[in-house]
Amino acid sequence: MRILNAVQMREADRRTIEEIGIPSIVLMENAGRTVVAAMESAFSELLKYRIAIVCGHGNNGGDGFVVARTLLQRGLDINVLLLGQTADVVGDARANLDVLARLGQEIIEIGDLEAWNRHRPEIANVDLIVDAILGTGLNRPLRGLVATVVSGINNIGLPVVSLDLPTGLSADRAEPTGGCIKAKLTVTFDAPKVPLVLAPATSYVGDLVVADIGIPNEVIKTLDGPWLELITREYLRPLIPDRKAGAHKGDFGRVVVVAGSIGKTGAARLAGLGALRSGAGLVTIATPATCVRTVATVPEYMTHPLTETSVGTVDASAVDDVLALNCDVLAVGPGLGLGTGPQEFVRTLVKQVTGSLVLDADALNAYADEPDALDGTLQSNFIITPHPGEMARLIGTTTDEVQRTRVDTARTFATEHKLHVVLKGAQTVIATPKGKVFVNSTGNPGMATGGTGDVLTGVIAAWLGQLKDAEAACIVGVYLHGLAGDLAAQVLGEPALTATDVIGRLGAAVNEILQKKS
Repeated sequence: MRILNAVQMREADRRTIEEIGIPSIVLMENAGRTVVAAMESAFSELLKYRIAIVCGHGNNGGDGFVVARTLLQRGLDINVLLLGQTADVVGDARANLDVLARLGQEIIEIGDLEAWNRHRPEIANVDLIVDAILGTGLNRPLRGLVATVVSGINNIGLPVVSLDLPTGLSADRAEPTGGCIKAKLTVTFDAPKVPLVLAPATSYVGDLVVADIGIPNEVIKTLDGPWLELITREYLRPLIPDRKAGAHKGDFGRVVVVAGSIGKTGAARLAGLGALRSGAGLVTIATPATCVRTVATVPEYMTHPLTETSVGTVDASAVDDVLALNCDVLAVGPGLGLGTGPQEFVRTLVKQVTGSLVLDADALNAYADEPDALDGTLQSNFIITPHPGEMARLIGTTTDEVQRTRVDTARTFATEHKLHVVLKGAQTVIATPKGKVFVNSTGNPGMATGGTGDVLTGVIAAWLGQLKDAEAACIVGVYLHGLAGDLAAQVLGEPALTATDVIGRLGAAVNEILQKKS
């Protein structure tokens, strides 16, 4: 599902109206009615509610007038407040306002602070507020009367349904620029917008419904500008192939995980188990020799001892030994440790690998002083999986800056270095060498615990071995990893969640997708 910015959304509207021929007033009617349908689904007692619809004088307000009319015709007790004067409303919004007035509905004009203070108690006495003040056109912080009204609505503390975007959010930014409505439900039209799927703005969105109001999918798919896409269950289904009768383990990829060091053997185990539970046919963990005894307690994967340094990390001389192992995918980094030995090992190894390669954790830290050495032109499929701190070290900035610019940071690094970037965290983003960015829709805060990233390394490596395509492997791996965490949290709760719990639900996550595959 493509994610649009403000310019793209305006172009989608224009093409639908002018080229496809769907009148704008039809789109407005559809928008209002889909909002009411979403409200009916979200609030089981809606027909008993008193509802205040707060409208601006633009098209978002016009959508709100349709909502008001639809609720009025169903017999609900509503208040309609217009921020401004009736004379300010023009076009399709004015047509819908006039219909509402002819049906006998009073329109309360809020033209100044005095009017707001006078009518605010009427809003405080309802059960639900509809925010139809501003849509996708905002590009600066709220000010004046609108800012006061938004603050007042939030202070009232009633549930709010926002149309398209909570008022105050910009369609182009993942970070609020100032005050904004804190919605319980947001109904957006035809495509999600940037702040609806990326933190920190997502904390203002509540539950998100993407409603079809009639903009053709072909219009959305062919819009110019940056490609940003939300990974959904429907997107995932065609990517997971059915296993054929007569298949053997060699059909599902041979994965070698180079991981672990003294004190960090758990990372190697977690990555190996993540690969096994994600369908890899054969998994081998190559680890420093003194770590083998600890790592080898899992019977389903194999182990391979590597020459080690005096402190129990992999030695640079182990490169040839790893290259001699028979594999389809090489995953390097979890728990590998720091220091000269591991760093020289990683840099030498990467220069010689021509097949599929996944780098994580300490393997990425080996490039903190020389990020340009990460170049995916040699490998058939090259994926890196940094968390924000590792990404910050790679590009010489702060973690906060990476978090603020997650999409742009991942896209820039992926295109410049010709590899796939999986930037982990809330709403993990995947960037491709061609500039596409995918945003994950699964996962929860309980997964912010040690080891879940190591599991993801194994998961992605396993799917890369099966699908032979880096983009597909990243999308499937990230989504299923997050879904497994969601399934675990349903049983255990978020605070108790561990990386092992995520591994235990990977099979259930795959099964959930396959069961719904049509």
